[in-house]
Amino acid sequence: MPGQFGWRTGRDDKKSSVLVLAQDGRTAPLGTLVVRMLLERKDVNPDKPDKWHQTPLLRASWSGHEGVVRMLLERKDVNPDKQDIWRQTPLLWVSEGGHEVIVKMLLERNDVNPDKPDKWSQTPLARASESGHEGIVKMLLERNDVNPDKPDKWHQTPLLRASWSGHEGVVRMLLERNDVNPDKQDKWLQTPLARASERGHEGVVRMLLERNDVNPDKPDLLRLTPLLVACMDGYEDVVKALLERNDVNPNKPDLLGLTPLLWASRCGNMEVVRMLLERSDVNPDKTDIFHRTPLWWASVNGHEEVVRMLLERNDVNPSKPDLFF
Repeated sequence: MPGQFGWRTGRDDKKSSVLVLAQDGRTAPLGTLVVRMLLERKDVNPDKPDKWHQTPLLRASWSGHEGVVRMLLERKDVNPDKQDIWRQTPLLWVSEGGHEVIVKMLLERNDVNPDKPDKWSQTPLARASESGHEGIVKMLLERNDVNPDKPDKWHQTPLLRASWSGHEGVVRMLLERNDVNPDKQDKWLQTPLARASERGHEGVVRMLLERNDVNPDKPDLLRLTPLLVACMDGYEDVVKALLERNDVNPNKPDLLGLTPLLWASRCGNMEVVRMLLERSDVNPDKTDIFHRTPLWWASVNGHEEVVRMLLERNDVNPSKPDLFF
């Protein structure tokens, strides 16, 4: 995303010197003095945006230059809540960047909206949660004017994004709230548990499974359950945690009829296959919508150990044809 990193140079004569210094990091200690000198001039606009509508305050905030931010916030002619071309404010940028001191400075202002969303409806809390900045998340959650369960353009909440990224501390803080729905689905009907499962974040998965208001077997738009996505990617610890539940169906298929065992066999996840075959409620010969068995998938994809395990079973038919045989 343009504007996220300090790759722009002072050769762009459309930018003020203050903006160049704020964004390039030349602020300590001589640079800070130069910024102060520039701000004392009447012919310098301290709030002048660049072509992405990013002001010196926004750039200094993102770069973590506390001294420059403090100087700019002391001025009446600097808008501390001005949005850039993506409708991102200094607070949103700094919440993602993790600069707690600057976040605190901005939150002390009455003219800064702590819950202002950007172009994608993501708030400072959503960005801080996804990035795992626990201190910033804590500051924002202490505010009465911050919605801790606000979804973005893709219907993804701060909890879902924190779960997806595996930030256990942030997930714990959000789950302690009564106004956060721990089972809210996004645009693709995926829950925080599903997102954590597909990334293999066992700690987050176990935290969510402790909740009575989380459905551990909820399918998404493609009828993929948390167990299915964990089996697909071979996350053994997550699979084990889900299989410990009585309300998780280990035979539940997706839209194409692929069960957890079919996915694990297809992908060659041997230990997951072993776990599933140890269960009496898993059918080792169940087919997908094309009549393909776990043995068929493992054979086609060359997973010898999985093939060997399946052939050791008396309830696996090695001659079963698929739909196109």
